[in-house]
Amino acid sequence: MIAPGWNKIGRSGRFRQTVIFLALMTSWVIAGQAHARNASIVVDFDTGRVLHAVNPDTRNYPASLTKMMTLYMAFDAIGKGRLKLDQQLRVSARAAAARPSKLGLTAGSTISAHDAILAMMTKSANDAAVVVAEAIGGSEHKFSEMMTRKARELGMTRTNFRNASGLPNRRQLSTARDMAVLAKHLLTDFPERYRLFSTTEFEFDGRVYRNHNALLESYPGVDGLKTGYTHASGYNLVVSAKRDGHRVVGVIFGGQSSAARNSRMERLLDTAFSDLNVPATPGKAPAMQVASAATSTDADAATGEIVMARNDALHKPETPAVQSTGRKAGWGIQVGAFTDDAPARKAATTAARNLTKKTRKAAQVVVVPVQQGEETIYRARLVGLSRNTATAACRRLQSRKLSCVPVPPGAD
Repeated sequence: MIAPGWNKIGRSGRFRQTVIFLALMTSWVIAGQAHARNASIVVDFDTGRVLHAVNPDTRNYPASLTKMMTLYMAFDAIGKGRLKLDQQLRVSARAAAARPSKLGLTAGSTISAHDAILAMMTKSANDAAVVVAEAIGGSEHKFSEMMTRKARELGMTRTNFRNASGLPNRRQLSTARDMAVLAKHLLTDFPERYRLFSTTEFEFDGRVYRNHNALLESYPGVDGLKTGYTHASGYNLVVSAKRDGHRVVGVIFGGQSSAARNSRMERLLDTAFSDLNVPATPGKAPAMQVASAATSTDADAATGEIVMARNDALHKPETPAVQSTGRKAGWGIQVGAFTDDAPARKAATTAARNLTKKTRKAAQVVVVPVQQGEETIYRARLVGLSRNTATAACRRLQSRKLSCVPVPPGAD
């Protein structure tokens, strides 16, 4: 059950009727424009208490945050037996013609529901969103009506959907508070499916697509949800983060850039956890995973696509040697987590080649097998570093578009 604070619109006092009327008139006049380039909210997941809010109920363009509802509808259809994960969904001409970001599906081809879900989560593929919408609603228009009705049922009182992808539509509007409510429902209504949001890479048709949500790898505790971007909306973001048994949900609308948006979210989360008396020492970041075309996740509808073709050519790098630097050298970096030892070792050695000569000499390539249920995950790491060296190494790798997370002493 959703706590009352998730839906309640706060009022600092009573407004005169004339002021309310004028405010409403203003909102009608500017409907269709990107009104609030500064809207955000952070909510305590367990209690619904609002820990931070700026323009939380101002309606803005959600962009690819829209796909959170498309995914909710897909999960709901799967739960009710109306859609199956292995079901092959036909790609219509309309879906194939969707504007980027997209997989580039061709009309008449098919894609499994499972892969379409993952493509929305990591790549934020608009063509995959239309495919799912048509499979569930018959047409994207009917599906968007279903989305809006569901939004009302969930308590999203100021949200209207007009498409399944988040591509520009002046009547498709939502609020920071409503998106926090949707995130809460994705977590509580589909806890098993929610785990897919933590997938950092998705492989399809020979290509690997990286998740646009960089905080999955840079901020300890973040395990989902979604980014969004159009020129009118600015850079949007919804995340959920858990530390020391406390979970918070944060939403930002209208960031000036992805970097500025991410930095602001990190500050908001830091403040929220501090308010909840959660220790400031960062916990472990979630393991990075590569999802095959038969596994799962989603991304962002930003203008540029991040597509990495798989490169199987192995280069023999300079082998990093272990060099003890005393008790400060207990840190390391993690550059990926894989389902096999070979690609994990390759990722670690590739990362080593991109570090400074001094850091390479101080580091040791290791592959750490970790049992997760019935599956073994192989974590690619470079260890034997100081905290400052690990931080600088990740900064260098990230500047070269390589994944990296500092790993503190004693981390699994």
